[in-house]
Amino acid sequence: MPDDPWQPPRILLAVDLVILTLRDARLHVLLVERGIDPFLGALALPGGFLRDEHEDIEVAARRELSEEAGLSDVHLEPLAVYGEPGRDPRGRVVSVAYLAIAPRLPEPVAGTDAANASWIPVDDALAPGAKLAFDHRRIVIDGVERARVKLEHTALATAFCAESFTISELQQVYEAVWDVRLDPRNFYRKVQGARGFIVADGPMRKTPNGRPARLFRAGPIHVLNPPMTRP
Repeated sequence: MPDDPWQPPRILLAVDLVILTLRDARLHVLLVERGIDPFLGALALPGGFLRDEHEDIEVAARRELSEEAGLSDVHLEPLAVYGEPGRDPRGRVVSVAYLAIAPRLPEPVAGTDAANASWIPVDDALAPGAKLAFDHRRIVIDGVERARVKLEHTALATAFCAESFTISELQQVYEAVWDVRLDPRNFYRKVQGARGFIVADGPMRKTPNGRPARLFRAGPIHVLNPPMTRP
């Protein structure tokens, strides 16, 4: 019986990173300017190929984040796998994407094959006419949607506030990530209805309009029940 002539296709494995933070009350994504072909000079997510067959995928993701943007100690979670034929002109490339959404992230520092690294408002990165390399627009959209869902079901939003905060300040976090305007009364009712989400903290604080506002801090729970559903 002749040998089976079939050979498995050559597939390259890569990682891409969707790193999100809030800056000036707007949701930003970390993008790098590609310093090599393909897509020389285009904006892209930080990422790259695994170094060899022995490198762990998450280790590769952290290495790329450090090499291309100078960031470390960021909590990464798996987002999705992207492997459609033709997504990369260099060949059949399957990419494992990771997501991080964290407060107070520093300015990135470009390195290796990135000519520049910077925080870009998500609205600008996804605006009509804006172009990202490869299929990174789709990956950013998926990452932003995951972040929005996380704010619905977890207490993540409190991490973007100071230790003590007002309901209005917490609402600003939701509005920035969800990209919507929220009715203050409905928001207050939902926050108070999520048991253990926030707890009262200290004396009242004067707001810019001179009216006092109650202060709160993060509560003991991490999963919201009921969730903070988007309008």
